[in-house]
Amino acid sequence: MIKDIKGLHHVTSMAADAQQNNTFFTDTLGLRRVKKTVNFDSPEVYHLYYGDEIGTPGSVMTYFPFGQMPRGKRGTGEVGITEFAVAKGALSYWRDRLDAKGVKGLSDSSFLGEPRLEFSGPDGDSFALVETETRDRTPWTGAGVPEEAGILGFHGARMRLRDAAPTAELLGFMGYQKDETDGSVTRYRIEGGNAADTVDLEALPDAGTASQGAGSVHHIAFAVENRAAQLEVRKALMDTGYQVTPVIDRDYFWAIYFRTPGGVLFEIATNEPGFDRDEDTAHLGQALKLPTRYEPHRAQIERFLPKLEA
Repeated sequence: MIKDIKGLHHVTSMAADAQQNNTFFTDTLGLRRVKKTVNFDSPEVYHLYYGDEIGTPGSVMTYFPFGQMPRGKRGTGEVGITEFAVAKGALSYWRDRLDAKGVKGLSDSSFLGEPRLEFSGPDGDSFALVETETRDRTPWTGAGVPEEAGILGFHGARMRLRDAAPTAELLGFMGYQKDETDGSVTRYRIEGGNAADTVDLEALPDAGTASQGAGSVHHIAFAVENRAAQLEVRKALMDTGYQVTPVIDRDYFWAIYFRTPGGVLFEIATNEPGFDRDEDTAHLGQALKLPTRYEPHRAQIERFLPKLEA
């Protein structure tokens, strides 16, 4: 069994409009844009990162806004809901705030005793705010969000799968322990990591298969402390039969990827070096940062990318 996973690192999704996406996360949700860079494989597309003050692993939602991309189709084989943590008692504030800003899909519910507010993003993305213990996390309080209600980071994520058993076995191998089941959803939790430590598996044997587009999660990333731990995880996965990519330098972390039995793309990302490697903390996310190989083409890339208001 792998013992190096520390919980979630980040979740990466796709969007249709960069400005709309930026406004939703920085204004509606009050998160900080901690990095403005480009897709490593498509430099004409932004890669935007939103999180807490420094982009702590376990707090960062990232997006590829692919222009006028058609919406994805919801179904199995995807991360169906991305869950953010807020302090206990904060949901009434968020219900009023999101309603006032015209956010769609507002729905109150509870899972395993935790109150939650589900809502939709601008591209039909599925999100939930979950009341939980703060666990020493400090929210970023942008756009007038009070500290007592600010988003603390991720709570976890819920995957929708036709057959949850193979992914459950994989999570067990990755160090997650089965927690509780409520209806068709089973929670898995990892001990000793960061506070973004839950993954829920929802079994939907009769549902159709998802297809990716705007509003879809592209991949979900799990955190390890450093490159040495990442190499241990890669070896363990490959020894078990998974096809894992070589280590890829993503500037702010190193990454490996593999496809899970349920169809979801997993990444293992390092906590090092962090988002302050090329910007000081006070100015994170302000300047356009380019991977080294694209720096000679900065002028052309900047002409092509849409302008983003802060």
